[in-house]
Formats: sequence, C-alpha cells, structure tokens
Amino acid sequence: MSQDTLLLVEKCSHCISWYDPESGERLRSLPLPDFPHEFAIDSAQRYVYVGHYGVETSGHVGPGGSAILQIDIRSAQLVRSIDLFPFNRIHGMQMDQHDRLYALSEEKAMLLVLDQPDTDTAPKRAMPSGGVKSHLFVLTRDGQTAFSMNLLSHTVTKLRPWEPLSQPVACHPGLKPEGCCLSEDERTLFVSNRWSNTLSAIDTQTMEVRLTVPSREDATRIYRAGNRLLVTNYGDRSVSVVDPVTLQETGYVKMDARAIALSLHPTRPLAYISQDDDRVGVLDLQSLRFTRFIATQREPDVSRIVRI
Repeated sequence: MSQDTLLLVEKCSHCISWYDPESGERLRSLPLPDFPHEFAIDSAQRYVYVGHYGVETSGHVGPGGSAILQIDIRSAQLVRSIDLFPFNRIHGMQMDQHDRLYALSEEKAMLLVLDQPDTDTAPKRAMPSGGVKSHLFVLTRDGQTAFSMNLLSHTVTKLRPWEPLSQPVACHPGLKPEGCCLSEDERTLFVSNRWSNTLSAIDTQTMEVRLTVPSREDATRIYRAGNRLLVTNYGDRSVSVVDPVTLQETGYVKMDARAIALSLHPTRPLAYISQDDDRVGVLDLQSLRFTRFIATQREPDVSRIVRI
C-alpha cells in the first residue's frame, strides 16, 4: 500500500531525506554534493531532480555547483549527475505539464531546458534571463512562459523559452524580488520584494505592476493555497495569510524560528514549513495552528509530499 512520504532537502547536512510525515521518523537519507537546494519531481513521482547550488545562500561567494542530480524516489538511489557546466549555481527548478525540466543558473543568469530529463545528458536549449543574479522563477503549466526573479538587477523578467527570437520583458516591482507564484488562471504573478518589504501583483500579459502593498519584514516566499496566499516572513519570523485580490493580510502565524520554505499537502489542509531551528512545522491551514513538529537534520529546506 502506498503512503505519504515527506521528501526534504537538508541543505547543510548535504542530503535529501525521506520522512514519515505522521510519526516524524526519518526513514532514510541520501548524501549529495555540498549544498543541494531546490528540486522538481516528475508527474509519475518516479524521479526527483535536485539542483546543485553548491554554496550555502545567495549571499555566499563562490562558483557553486553545475549539475542536476537525478534520484529515484522509491529506491532512494542517485541515478546520475547531469553535468551542466559552464552553467553554475543551479537554483530555481520547475517541471511543466509535459515533464520537461527547467533549471535556472543564478551565476550565468540563464534558463536551461531539458526536454527529456530522464535521459538527456545536457540542456537542449538555454535562454538569458535578462537580469542579474537570477535566483528563482515560476513557470506556466504548459512551459511556454517563465518569470525570473533577478536579485541584483531588482527586476522580474518574462521569458518565452520555446521562442528563440523572443527577448525578456522586464518590470521593477521593488528591491530584491524573490518569492513568486502565479494565480490559478496564470494572469497574475505575485512577488515578494525583500528589501522593499512589499508584495506586488503583476499582470502577466503586460508585465505592468498592478498593485504593491507593504509586507511584514523580509517576506521571502509566496505560495498559493486555494484562494489564499501564504507568505513566509523571514525577518518577522512568521507566516502571513494574504488575500490575492487586495494583498492585505487576513491571517497571521507567529513562529519561534524563521521559515525557510513551505510545501502543501496535495489533498489535506496542511502546510509543511521548514524552519531554521532544524524542524519542520506542520501547520493546520484551517485553524492556523501548528499541530506538530518534525525534528530534522541541519537546515531543512525545500520539501514535498509524495506517494510511495
């Protein structure tokens, strides 16, 4: 019988781990090269593809890593390392509805595409992000459009990776845009601007900033949870529930530690929040209360519930 399993990258323990989300037991860990980071999973939940970022944070110097690590989820084995050199500091990772893999090289500010990631040995295409220090991106379901968050140029750029002659279209929502997610209809891009302490809503067709409102201190990530947005506030040590129309806060969860990343249960109203005190908090999205905490190894980061 298949059961829910929490896949979790533990960045400073340099591994990916499998946890029982109910008991909190760590079932197994797979060592990886230093400082793995974001990951994407194919629709069959056969493989997880982990970007080798290779440095601790975006503020750390160094060339970082230049590979994608392909891991079999059920056997917990590293299948292979896909060498992306000279593209390095691989951070943002997404897959479209056709199981094509997209990876963002922060150092080279290039969006890379692997058409068949389970067999490709190199990217099949690459597109400049049009910004500097491109850290995260969000992808439309069909993969035709990507939106890149560019930390040092303070821009958000719209990319068309399947149109070789297209050029990035930029807007400036605020300083150090980082967190990002799309509305259900993909007509609005929500962005958190860390240094401005603001949230913005951008029209994805025109790339006009329609609305910007103040956020809590250092809002780092935005996630869509049904008809609500969840915003992790790193500086404020909290999570905000935000109305996607007005961007006003409608709920607030104070935390004992900083939220690093968040994932949503696919069928239950639960959020798994990685914290910088080496725990994952399980947040009930109806009561907005933590129901339990899972003790982890060092620096839990990106997570996802899969069925094994």
